[in-house]
Amino acid sequence: MSNPSDNLSDKESQSLGNEVEQSPLSQTPQAGATPEFLNVLRQKIDGVDQQIQALLNERATLAQQVATVKKDNEDHPIFYRPEREAQVLKAVMARNTGPIADEKMGKLFREIMSVCLDLEAPQKIAFLGPIGTFTHAAALKHFGKASTTIPLTTITDVFREVESGSAMYGVVPVENSSEGVVNHTLDGFLASNLKIIGEVELPIHQNFLVASHTKVESLSRIYSHQQSLAQCRHWLDVNYPNVERVSVSSNGEAARRLKNEWHSAAIAGDVAVAEYDLHKLHENIEDNPGNTTRFLIIGKESIAPSGQDKTSIVVSAHDKAGALIEILKPLSEHGVSMTSIETRPERPNKWAYVFFIDMNGHIEDPNVSAAIEAIRPLVKEVRVLGSYPKAVL
Repeated sequence: MSNPSDNLSDKESQSLGNEVEQSPLSQTPQAGATPEFLNVLRQKIDGVDQQIQALLNERATLAQQVATVKKDNEDHPIFYRPEREAQVLKAVMARNTGPIADEKMGKLFREIMSVCLDLEAPQKIAFLGPIGTFTHAAALKHFGKASTTIPLTTITDVFREVESGSAMYGVVPVENSSEGVVNHTLDGFLASNLKIIGEVELPIHQNFLVASHTKVESLSRIYSHQQSLAQCRHWLDVNYPNVERVSVSSNGEAARRLKNEWHSAAIAGDVAVAEYDLHKLHENIEDNPGNTTRFLIIGKESIAPSGQDKTSIVVSAHDKAGALIEILKPLSEHGVSMTSIETRPERPNKWAYVFFIDMNGHIEDPNVSAAIEAIRPLVKEVRVLGSYPKAVL
């Protein structure tokens, strides 16, 4: 593709350049601007597009060269580096000057990085399905749309798929700001040696969805996952108090059911709208506008520090009074900030418990390492589940 200005004479090109320089592009043309000025702007955009395209292909070529170096020098090369991607995205947003918002600029680069990573080594990502769930949205947000996503039926299946090597990484929900922790995910770590290598924070916006053939005036059933129904309880009480609410395995399943039913609606997120060709009758119906779900990325490798990290551990404590206070004391003594703690039964032992603890910092940070080592003699077992970058986008 040639630059539109290539067909202009030297005099015309000079005139074009002068006109653009005299008309700052940071300002929106006024209503009285001439059609000629609009054409100048469009030609300028075409030229910028050519530069962007050339630079994107240059970046992709460099990514391929990185892959070649890794394959030639490493027995088992790892192409996805969460700490590196986190650093790149943070740098993108830090140097952004607008008018594109920082987060939107980050998302653009997320997709560029996804395409380049796919050229290095296609990524297979297992997630708690089906297609159209918030976990699906989290997988796409973290790995980009160039990745290959594999929907699975249960959280246990996601762990097994990654353990077996059938998928490189997995995405599982762990905590919702309104409804609390996802116990099945915590239990998955008790039965697995997989590590946490990343996290995703996804604002949860629920939509009231119908199909093209839905008779809205005759709605008799609303499908959704039980957590989504709970998150929209007040809105449903006000707007559809007499319509039956049916809990299903996932929001994706709720959306799928509308295909063959004319009297039903579903509550689900944006991904389900596109995947199942549905229409938003009402948007953002969640009772808590700040509702957010945290997802974990699981894999096999340890992750180097990114500069802004979290560390997660699971602790099996002795059954005695004051055990938890004793566990938390070294964190305070070494200046480590704990961000969350959850308790789960320690199967098969009756009335025994384990603690899942998240803290700021990386295991390679001296204070984090020292705090964990100080906890070890106080308990039956400490296992580091992983140190990983904090969610960036």
